[in-house]
Formats: sequence, structure tokens, C-alpha cells
Amino acid sequence: MNGSNIHAAGTSAPAVVRPSWFVRVVIRPLTKVLNPVMLTLAGRRHVRMAAQIRHVGRKSGRPYVTPVGAGRAGDTFVIPLTFGNQSDWSRNIRAAGGGTIRMNGVDYPVNQPQLASRAEAAPVVRAAFGPVMRAGFGVLGIRQVLLLTLADA
Repeated sequence: MNGSNIHAAGTSAPAVVRPSWFVRVVIRPLTKVLNPVMLTLAGRRHVRMAAQIRHVGRKSGRPYVTPVGAGRAGDTFVIPLTFGNQSDWSRNIRAAGGGTIRMNGVDYPVNQPQLASRAEAAPVVRAAFGPVMRAGFGVLGIRQVLLLTLADA
């Protein structure tokens, strides 16, 4: 996927993509309540779409675990950037060049983080998510995804 809308970690700074109005006004205020609940469910067996991303703080060096939506297409993990590309976890993963994602009860080491527009990543997004989930991306105003590669691949 070599397109003008793909941004690999370690290259010049990507254009800032902020969350949609709906996410900022409706979803973000709910994260204080929902994130602890999602963190207990995310990454477990039989919990589709919800994963845990494990990363290290780029300034603090502290380990963090964040619940995210995620899908997998072969050796590529796709994380819709609901809160834009400036969320701390996204910036940490990109700065470190990877991390670990827990999906369906399995931990996967991932690397090669790349930001991609939904249009540019359309084939892998279609492979990773069903039509209902993809429709939800439009409702939430998600414009970008983070692509991660299975480190063992």
C-alpha cells in the first residue's frame, strides 16, 4: 500500500487528523466511564472488535494498556482511529515502532505502524471488518486507520 495518504513511523510528521464533532461531543465524555469496562472485556476470547493495545509512554517510559477497536486481515492489524491520530496511545505506538496487541485472548507483537486514510486502506479494512462495522466508521466520522504488521511475519 504505497500511496500518498500512508504515513510510516519515523518519517516526517503526519497531518493532524482530529476526531469528528460527534466523537468529541458525545463519545469522548463517555470514555471515563466506558474505558475501564472496555479494558476488562477487550482482548478476551469471543469479544469481537475490541482489543487491548500495549504500548510504552514516549516520554515517561511507563507501560500502558489501552482498549481499542481492531480487526485483522492476514498479518495486518487495523485499528480505526476514532479519536484521531493525536491520541497518546497512537503517538506512543508510532514513536516506539510497535507494541503488542491482544485479540481474542492471544497476544501478538506488532510493528511497522502506518497511518492510512480509510480510502487508501479500503482493501484491508474490507478484509478486517464486516459491512456493519465499516458503516459505523462513517457514522463516527473515522477518517484514518493505524495499520500494524505482525512482527513474526
